[in-house]
Amino acid sequence: MQETLIRCENVSFQYGEERDNLTALKNIDLEINRGEFVAILGHNGSGKSTLAKHFNAVLTPTNEGRVLVGGIDTKDEERVFEVRRQVGMVFQNPDNQIVATVVEEDVAFAPENLGVEPSEIRRRVDEALEAVGMSEYKKHAPHKLSGGQKQRVAIAGVLAMQSDCIVLDEPTAMLDPQGREQVISTIVKLAREQGKTVVLITHFMEEAALCDRVIVMNDGQILLDGTPKEVFSKRAELKSVGLSVPAVTELCAILNESGLDISPDIISEEECLKEVSRVLKG
Repeated sequence: MQETLIRCENVSFQYGEERDNLTALKNIDLEINRGEFVAILGHNGSGKSTLAKHFNAVLTPTNEGRVLVGGIDTKDEERVFEVRRQVGMVFQNPDNQIVATVVEEDVAFAPENLGVEPSEIRRRVDEALEAVGMSEYKKHAPHKLSGGQKQRVAIAGVLAMQSDCIVLDEPTAMLDPQGREQVISTIVKLAREQGKTVVLITHFMEEAALCDRVIVMNDGQILLDGTPKEVFSKRAELKSVGLSVPAVTELCAILNESGLDISPDIISEEECLKEVSRVLKG
């Protein structure tokens, strides 16, 4: 039986004083299990980033609802650091998270503040940089790195805290295609090879298709929750809330509708090639 790491119970959140007009989350019930690789999708203003910030107590519910992280209520102000040690966040702009002038010092920053022994910090920093493929840049100045490299340093900083879960809030939104590929490759490796719990907030459908589970937000509520194949099979429902499906899924669905014997629920290029090859061979 899977262990629940993050549990949201009847969570609502409102911004500002005029709360009735600025409701961002509405009665969210959600569980994320340890070791899951989850994508959260939604158009701008859907509530996906607001929800993500509840996972490590950047925000807390404004109603009677609660968020539990490893059994700890995020509203318990005395235990906020325990929550954030379990769930680390990586934001859209890596420049906002880099605090030091040398890469390895930046990665060491969080464990130093947690009072970790120097020898243990050294070990964690080396392991974290190795995990994100940035070991050769440990003596470099972060501001001289590319956007993708900076984002991988930010991820290493979370790893050095030994967080159980990494929440990434649109980490590739500001990157070029090469940077996006570097960061997504790192995220997939952490989820698949290291078994980290990963929550990826994204507006790229192809990124979501790599995950085990996809949650779709709309108007502060959960619209869909399932495997990528289950969610992306709801093309009409997704389009009705301003979302698309992966390009390869759209292509296969169109070919299927035109009469070709191709499965309409394909979500990867590899699957598409196999299906097209099968059809061509007759």
